[in-house]
Amino acid sequence: MSHEKFMSTREAVKRFVHDGDSIFVGGFGNLYPFSLAHEVIRQKKNLTLVKHSPEILGDQMIGSGCIRKLVFSWLGNPSIGSAHAFRRAVEHGVPKRIELEEYTHASVTGMLKAGAMGIPFLPAKTLFGSDYPGHHPQIKFMDCPYTGERLCLLPAITPDVALIHVQRADAEGNSHAWGILSDIKDGAFASKRVVVSAEEIVDTEVIRRDPNRTLVPGFMVAAVVHDPWGAHPSSAQGFYDRDNEYYLEYDRETRSRKDFEKFADEWIYGVENRKEYVSKLGRKKLEALKPKSYKSRPVDYGWYS
Repeated sequence: MSHEKFMSTREAVKRFVHDGDSIFVGGFGNLYPFSLAHEVIRQKKNLTLVKHSPEILGDQMIGSGCIRKLVFSWLGNPSIGSAHAFRRAVEHGVPKRIELEEYTHASVTGMLKAGAMGIPFLPAKTLFGSDYPGHHPQIKFMDCPYTGERLCLLPAITPDVALIHVQRADAEGNSHAWGILSDIKDGAFASKRVVVSAEEIVDTEVIRRDPNRTLVPGFMVAAVVHDPWGAHPSSAQGFYDRDNEYYLEYDRETRSRKDFEKFADEWIYGVENRKEYVSKLGRKKLEALKPKSYKSRPVDYGWYS
C-alpha cells in the first residue's frame, strides 16, 4: 500500500490549498471539517468559500480574515441566531469587507451537482418567483425541448479544492462516511483537488468489505489526514455527538471583534494541531460527547471467487 497521500493536516493544507483558491467544505450538521478549516485559517488568505450553509465554520474563517468572497445560501449559528463575525464583515467591513454571491440551498447544491457531473449547467425547477436571477445574470432560463416546460439553468461550480471529513479512510483516500451526508460527494467530485481528514485510518480491506459506503474513491483524493475529533464541534456519527454547548458559548464569546480575536487566539491560533485542541477540550467534555453504541445489522456481500 502506498502512503504518499498520508500526511499531517499542516502539510496537506500547505501543499494543496493555495492563496486565492475557491474552497468547498463538506458537512451539514454532521462532518464539518473544522480541523482542516482551522489549519487553512492559520496558513492561507484571499479565499472564496463555497458552501450552501457554512454555519460557524464559515463565521470563523470570515472573522479570521482569510475569506474574500462567499458563495452560499445561509450563514448563521444554527438554532441560535446570527453569526457575529459574518455580520461584522457584511455590515461594517470588519476585519474586511467580503463579496457575497447568495443563492438558495437547492441552487448551490445543483451547481455543485453540475460540476460533479462535468456538465456546464443543471436544469432545475428552482429560483422561480424569487429575485435571485435579477441579481445573478449568469442564471439563465430555457424552454425544455421535450415538454416545453420553463426551466432554470444552474451554472456549474468547480472549486479548486474540497475539504471533507469522514469517519474512516484508507491511506489511499478511499473514504467511508455515514449519517447526514448532504453535499459532501457532489462537492468532492466537483472540485479539482480533495483533501480528506478522517476519524480513523483503516486497511483497504475494511473499505472493500463495505463498498456501498465509499463516498469518495481514493483516485480523486490528493491528501489523507488522520484527525480524530476533526469535525468538532459538529458531529461525526458513531464517534461523537454535536457539541451544543460550544455553539452557545461561541455565540456569547464572539459578539464583539475583541471577543472574537480572544476566541481565535485560544482555539485556532493558540493550538499547534488538532491533538492540542482536543487536549484543551478535556476528558470530561470528550466523554460527554461520545454516543451509545447502536450498530447497523451486518450485510453479507457473498463474495464469489
